[in-house]
Formats: sequence, structure tokens, C-alpha cells
Amino acid sequence: MSRSEEFEELRPLLFSIAYRILGSVSEAEDAVQDTWLRWEASATTPDSARAYLAAAVTRISINVLNSARMRREAYVGPWFPEPLLEDPYQEPERSAELADSVSMAALLLLERLSALERATFVLREVFGFDFPEIASAVGRSEAACRQLAVRARRHMDEGRPRFEADRKQRDELAARFFDALADGDVNGLRELLAADVHLVGDSGGKGPQFAERIVGAYNVTKVLAALGGAFVRVGGVVEPHQLNGQPGGIFRDRDGKVVNTWTLDILDGQIQTIRSVINPEKLGHVGLVADPWSVLRDAQHARKASGSYPSPGTDHHLAGEG
Repeated sequence: MSRSEEFEELRPLLFSIAYRILGSVSEAEDAVQDTWLRWEASATTPDSARAYLAAAVTRISINVLNSARMRREAYVGPWFPEPLLEDPYQEPERSAELADSVSMAALLLLERLSALERATFVLREVFGFDFPEIASAVGRSEAACRQLAVRARRHMDEGRPRFEADRKQRDELAARFFDALADGDVNGLRELLAADVHLVGDSGGKGPQFAERIVGAYNVTKVLAALGGAFVRVGGVVEPHQLNGQPGGIFRDRDGKVVNTWTLDILDGQIQTIRSVINPEKLGHVGLVADPWSVLRDAQHARKASGSYPSPGTDHHLAGEG
């Protein structure tokens, strides 16, 4: 097998490591490309290309993450990872575990860890690398890596997200939810939402923004029923789609351009959290991106024409933007 063939075989793994460390599709792709350039230029013939390349992409990702921390601290409003359409790395016997590890909720938990803790957790707990390999990747001793792993696991266990175990039930509930949303079906929406459901959005100051979060089935239902119906009336389409291993949806304008994405946390037969990403800078890999302000104006006009308004204080909100 040639060096390029070896790399291409491992590319899905390398991207999946980088994405979990960085929470960014574009940055993960860049990290993988940098890894290829180093691999191509290196005269080293390692015993394990898997371990060597995983170490390289991890080191690159740690450096990128450290430089990104300051930008994220200054980010306008809530920060969410870039939505992932499909994880390229698959192990059929661990599909549920891998999907949960790339969920929005899990990635937001990883944000609380230091860069070294995050990388160690991803390599050890998600991909099963041994401690000598991890030590090489993060530039610490094996003993230090074991301590990093313990601290990271403790933090993750304290806030570990819980999801509906039956994925078929998750998908069926999500389909019912998006149908009710498109129809503006207040009762249909309310019965699918947990009493303390959260609707939260990430616009980064680049698109229409809700209040940082809307809480409670009553408040969330009123907003969704009014704005979801208006979005559909102006030609918008909600395309159910798995995102980050979870049920979700891609919102497209009348021209098929991406307005935003949603992911749904579902537990005990109800939706617990709706996370929306509308920052255009985070959606380019999903498809051609719409002008969210234009979609907002059209939706507002449609609401006025129909006499349908969301609850007080939400007049500047866009359908799907939490």
C-alpha cells in the first residue's frame, strides 16, 4: 500500500478525532490537510501509521484549539459546534456510542475541558488508543495522561447527556415534531415538548438572534407555532436530517439554500432541548447559504398577513433560531 493510500484509508478516523477536539468541520478538515502535508514530507516510516497520524492530527488540533479559545470567549451569544452531517468514521458494533460522543451536548461538555484533557478523552474513551500512544500525541508522560484521562472522565460523567435509547423512536418523534412545526400545530408541538424544554440558538452576531434561550413548553410552543408556519408560507422547507448523530433538521429557503440547522435532544419520549445554528459561517459545508435577514423579513410579512404573532418579546426572532 502506498503512503497516500494508507493516509486515505485513515482519513475518516483523523477527521473524526479532529472534529471532536475542535467542534468545527472546517478546522478539522484543515487539520487533516496539514497532517497529510507533514506525512507526505516526512521520511519517517512508523511501526503504526494509525498511531503516527493520529498523534500528528491531535497535536495540530490542540494548537488550533488553544488559539481558538480566545475567539470563542469573545463570541456573540451562545457558541455551538458546527453541525456535522455525517461522521465519516464508522464502527458498526459501536455506532451508538460513537454517535453519542459527537452529539451537540457531548461536544459542549468537551468545551469545558482543557485542550489536553479533551484530546486525551477523545483518544482514550472514544477511539481506544493506549496510553503510550496518547502520551506521544499530547507530549506528556503516560502517568500524566492517566491523570488527564481520570479528570476528563470525571467531568464528562458529571454532565453526561442522556438520550432516548431507542433510535427508531427518536426518529419517529422527530418526524412528528417537524410535521407539527410545518403545520403550525400548537397541540401537536406541545405534547412532544418536555415541560422545561430549552430552545437555544447560535447566530454569532451574523444572523437574527433570539434571546439567549427560551424555556418552558408554553413559551417554546408559541414561538414555534407562529414562526414555523410563517417560514413554510414563504416557501421554506424543513428537511429532517441526522445531525451530530441526533435527529435534526435543515431549514432551507425557497431556493433550497440553507437558513439554519436544528438538533433535538430527546429523552423519555419528549424533546428536552432544541439547538439551532444560524451563523452563516458555520453552515457552508451543509450547502449554499441563504441570507437569514431576508428570510426573516419574508417571515415577518407572512405573519402580519396571517395575523399570527409569537409571544411578546420575540418579534425579531427567526423561525428555527433559538
